Amino acid sequence: MTMRVLICDDSAMARKQMARALPADWDVETSFAIDGHEALIKVKGGGADILFLDLNMPELDGYSVLEAINKADLQVLTIVVSGDIQPQARDRVRKMGAIDFIRKPTEPELVARLLQDFGLYRPGDTRAAARSAQGAGTVGPKTTLNDYLQELSNVAMGRAADLLARLLKVFVKLPVPKVAMIARSELSMALSAAEESTYSAVCQGFIGAGVAGEAMLLFSDASFEDMAHLLQYDDLSSEALEVEVLMDMSSILFGAFLKGLGDQLDLKLGLGHPTVLGQHRHISDLLEHHSKHSEQLLAIEINYAIEDYAIACDLLVLLTEDSIPRLEKSLGYA
Repeated sequence: MTMRVLICDDSAMARKQMARALPADWDVETSFAIDGHEALIKVKGGGADILFLDLNMPELDGYSVLEAINKADLQVLTIVVSGDIQPQARDRVRKMGAIDFIRKPTEPELVARLLQDFGLYRPGDTRAAARSAQGAGTVGPKTTLNDYLQELSNVAMGRAADLLARLLKVFVKLPVPKVAMIARSELSMALSAAEESTYSAVCQGFIGAGVAGEAMLLFSDASFEDMAHLLQYDDLSSEALEVEVLMDMSSILFGAFLKGLGDQLDLKLGLGHPTVLGQHRHISDLLEHHSKHSEQLLAIEINYAIEDYAIACDLLVLLTEDSIPRLEKSLGYA
């Protein structure tokens, strides 16, 4: 019997990767949803037996989709496919009704084994795949460099959050990464961080084969007390301890994120020494050294927040314009 498979992800690249990871001899009709709202409409309309669901999506995320499926008692088997690999994320989606969890990027062997474990697929026991032409056409337009980088960042972000969550025994709330080409001089105006708040910042340069840039952590001053508590510092009354908190956070997030990014690009990124840009200052002041340069940057912004704590920080990864040819070459193989 033909199975109706629905793949829901806001990334065109991720939808294609998931579709390619399905067994080639599995008798299925595949359709796609670009967000949680569209997925719910299709599931409610009886258009899916199996739903492969992303977690980090704008407007209606995967958690909200699972909640809606439970509330309406919709008959669909849901497998979460996400870059958010925190232990709590896995536990939460299973408690909300997902039958299993697959980490991004998807691996065909793992997908086939999981489907076999649930009795949904047996190799050689089905007819050739019957994926509908209509479904194949809705994967989305050709993957752009921004979409490609957003999906790479989504996976790298999840690895960094997983490390932070395990070390601090917390749950890290993850956004959809923002990717944009902007002038270096306009960087402070393009950030999501509130200008009326004050921040402390650390930056660290990186370089690899054809790729270079800098990573920057903007840490809200209002977050220091809670962060010091999680890091088990007894006192945060001196600037030296605040710098230590900054360095600890940047070490965790920079290292894991850049390694995750480099692994996916199949290159090793060398890191420079971290530098404190400033403390207790407004965003525009911290980024003043960028304001006099018109060079274009490919900017990745991720707003990390920790559940149940007043902790928020912005991770910025700024890739030089000279990095674009190497990134476009990698995109050609995606």
